[in-house]
Amino acid sequence: MSPPVIALLSRSVDMAFLKPAFEAACPGVDLRGLPDLGDLAQIEAATCWQPPPGVLATLPNLRLLQSAAAGIDHLTGDPTLPTGVPLCRIVDSTMASGMAAYVTWAVVQQQRQLGTYRQQAAEARWQVHAVQPTRQHRVGIAGLGTLGAACAGALRALGYTLRGWRRSATGDLPEGVELFTGDAQRDAFLAGCDTLVNLLPLTDATRGVLNAPLFAQLPRGAHLVNVGRGEHLVEADLLAALDSGQLAAATLDAFSTEPLPAGHPFWRHPQVTVTPHIATRTTAAEIARQTLANLAAVRAGRAPAALVDLNRGY
Repeated sequence: MSPPVIALLSRSVDMAFLKPAFEAACPGVDLRGLPDLGDLAQIEAATCWQPPPGVLATLPNLRLLQSAAAGIDHLTGDPTLPTGVPLCRIVDSTMASGMAAYVTWAVVQQQRQLGTYRQQAAEARWQVHAVQPTRQHRVGIAGLGTLGAACAGALRALGYTLRGWRRSATGDLPEGVELFTGDAQRDAFLAGCDTLVNLLPLTDATRGVLNAPLFAQLPRGAHLVNVGRGEHLVEADLLAALDSGQLAAATLDAFSTEPLPAGHPFWRHPQVTVTPHIATRTTAAEIARQTLANLAAVRAGRAPAALVDLNRGY
């Protein structure tokens, strides 16, 4: 069988970083990139992160759509997304440990006032602040999938009090987490979150969920950690909640526009910590391996791994 022809598509990231991994895993692979994709009819698969809207619809013989990440919302927002083409997401166990490390850092740096101490150090100022025991700090995790469970395990090991929210009571519950489910229990969940960690999938139901009514349900002075998607957050509502004191701080790793524009108010807000979508990452080698394995399955008439259910949105 001839080597595959794969398009590497993104409007926000230089996908050339994937080429060495694909070439090492499959010598002879034909990799195409924007702006010149060559003969569009030759392209069998597309590995994507925020591809330009409409470009996938121009590939007449596409057999596989592969997200370069665990999420697929960056693809499903395209109204011209080809139907009937298998859409797969990345499943990477190492992403869980990376996310747990990031979320633990975000919780600890705010709860232990490490930003204040960094500022004091820059001023050569020695001042001790009261320490809140970890058991008195309640961390709520919205979204208890693989990543949420890993975060819960890491935070539980440090003694934090944990609660979690998800749509239903089905599925395993991480040890030491008080579970809240559905709309009926959402307000009670939020009322006990000194830190709220958002790990929800992005769907029509969760788009804009981090908004003024939700912030009003949190204890005054709460901390928001958004490691979900930028589209979960209503940015103006967050700024208003920070300025009013309803929220004390926000740690943000995902944004509706990426890269975050230089003039965006998040960069300069003293209560906002910005990181450039680095909470956890899959290696180029793993993206290449999973893309090639899924394409081989499709070529052989088998279902590929991590096939997305578009009715659920993940």
